[in-house]
Amino acid sequence: MKTQAIVLEQPEHLVLRELELTPPTDEDLVVDIEYSGISTGTEKLLWSGRMPAFPGMGYPLVPGYESVGRVVQAGANAHHKVGERVFVPGALCYGEVRGLFGGAASRVVVAGSRVCAVSDSLGEQAVLLALAATAYHSVAGGGKRTPIVAPDLIVGHGVLGRLLARMTVVAGFAPPTVWETNPTRAQGATGYTVVHPDEDPRRDYRAIFDVSGDSSILDRLVQRLARGGEIVLAGFYTEPLHFNFAPAFMREAQIRCAAEWQRPDLLAVKELAETGRLSLDGLITHHANPSQAADAYRIAFGDPDCLKMVLDWSSTR
Repeated sequence: MKTQAIVLEQPEHLVLRELELTPPTDEDLVVDIEYSGISTGTEKLLWSGRMPAFPGMGYPLVPGYESVGRVVQAGANAHHKVGERVFVPGALCYGEVRGLFGGAASRVVVAGSRVCAVSDSLGEQAVLLALAATAYHSVAGGGKRTPIVAPDLIVGHGVLGRLLARMTVVAGFAPPTVWETNPTRAQGATGYTVVHPDEDPRRDYRAIFDVSGDSSILDRLVQRLARGGEIVLAGFYTEPLHFNFAPAFMREAQIRCAAEWQRPDLLAVKELAETGRLSLDGLITHHANPSQAADAYRIAFGDPDCLKMVLDWSSTR
């Protein structure tokens, strides 16, 4: 069994290649991928060669952890049915070619326990569930963080920042302020306010969630905290983070890292999206065929007008 897959052969060089798939077991599904998103966080780091040491790291590799498709073959113990639409958070099924994260392909072999059935009503927007789960986990921690402290300041108005702001509003918390320095990215807020940080006088935020990935930002955020406030690092950082101790000491600042989302986070945001409480509208801005992948990845990483680029795999059938 073969597949067409995006292969990063080395930094800044990717191709669409035919690869042999690992034969499925009784626990596996074979899924024909319909859509896959391009992540401007970890995938950008893989593409640029700046990804820190990470399990499974190395080239060549198949990226992608934001995929959705149809089950075309189901093992006896895979607990899903042929024809089901599923969200696929990646796959490891390409032999000697690494799957990190392995979802950017026309067909994948994946353990049934890894996928999540999704409603047809979500369409291509189902690729956004991974980022929505990331946002949810940063606050709820898979349902284990109590009491929940929602953000009152979010740094960054990309897709992750928008989802975090929307969820905060949906949950009934006070609408957060969002910082954004790029005028293009500052548009599109619904139910909350986006401002340039220079235009924000507040210095009493109790929960600042940074999704910018800016490794030099901590001192600026500490200055905006209320005493005993918390900074949550919800982005992905390639350089060491540091801060001046005295200002953080004076504010008794707390700094927390938000880890990778877990299955309870995914199930929670799936329910929010499928019931319409969490809108995923306006977040997918660009589309491309896999044959245009080299250009699509550059646009996804370099065009400020591009919030989310989606590859449509229908042309590979």
